[in-house]
Amino acid sequence: MKYSKATNYALHTMLYLAVTSPNQRVGVQPMAEKLKVSPTYLSKILTQLVKAGMIESSPGAGGGYKLPPHWEEISFLDIIHAIEGPVSLFDGCLNDHPDCLIQNVMVSAEEKMEEELKQKKIAELAKKAPPVL
Repeated sequence: MKYSKATNYALHTMLYLAVTSPNQRVGVQPMAEKLKVSPTYLSKILTQLVKAGMIESSPGAGGGYKLPPHWEEISFLDIIHAIEGPVSLFDGCLNDHPDCLIQNVMVSAEEKMEEELKQKKIAELAKKAPPVL
């Protein structure tokens, strides 16, 4: 099971914003430098997070990105779904048999993992993180 690099960067971006400036706007360039990622690539990730309501954006001088008022409720699963979409990690069973025993085990495991990720909030991690990531 592996999520994309974009999801990894999205999770780190959300934590960065929560730790450094939850109520202030941050530009793409400073975030990209801190996260050691291309500003162009990070901009694409930020766009997906904005569309999903995970962050807010403002254009122009003094603009940038910041967390929305409800940011403490944002879970790891919310961020993963914003980037990956709500897709299953396990793709079906042979011959699409409805009573596939392997499929049942995999779906059950995935549901447990998603429940765990739904319970974990970025705000929890922000309290434990050092001031500068």
